[in-house]
Amino acid sequence: MTATIDTLLADAQIPLSTPRRFDVAAALRRLAADASRRTPTVEMPRAAQTGQRLGVVCRWVLNEPDAAEHVDKIAEGPDRRPLTEEEMDIDGALVFACLLYLTGHPESAQFWWQLAAGAGSRAAAYCLHLHHLAVGESRRAWHWFHQLTHSMADTAPPDAAFLEGLEIFARYVRTNGSRVIAPTDRLESEVDRLAARTPGSSVIVARPDSQLVARLQEFAADR
Repeated sequence: MTATIDTLLADAQIPLSTPRRFDVAAALRRLAADASRRTPTVEMPRAAQTGQRLGVVCRWVLNEPDAAEHVDKIAEGPDRRPLTEEEMDIDGALVFACLLYLTGHPESAQFWWQLAAGAGSRAAAYCLHLHHLAVGESRRAWHWFHQLTHSMADTAPPDAAFLEGLEIFARYVRTNGSRVIAPTDRLESEVDRLAARTPGSSVIVARPDSQLVARLQEFAADR
């Protein structure tokens, strides 16, 4: 029987770097193709700058026009049956993770990034790379960089020039600002409400719900 995402979340009180039920390594092996063997050549910035770059990436993701639509696909509700691994919307998990990060829940963001990256999301792998680098976990950071720059799906991996360009843009945003906006107070309150559903845990493993999706839709409409 196929495990459901709800089962994975129920069993998620484990070390965040290695979710047992969602086998990241196995997912990558299934999706791997024409891997590149190049050594990363991009010089990574200091931890503070890396964290700032991660914030830029997360705001990009959250400001995508269809962000709320993707989160709605993984939302729970009285008329929603449990999701299987195959049915999970990868982009929905990525958007939810970025929202969690931007609202001050980095450990929860790591959990959801891992679900998305384990299913083949390069963007989630990049977020994990930056996240671990920002907190000084170099070995884990470069593990996710390796996943990012090697084929995780049927698309070509980004090259060093693209990643360097992203760093240049992040520096520009750091100096000049950007039109993409951070989560509103109302959206942050919805995340805090979800966090309150698992008292005593530092990780939000509950799926988003229709109320949070509605706030995301308002957020998109107000931009």
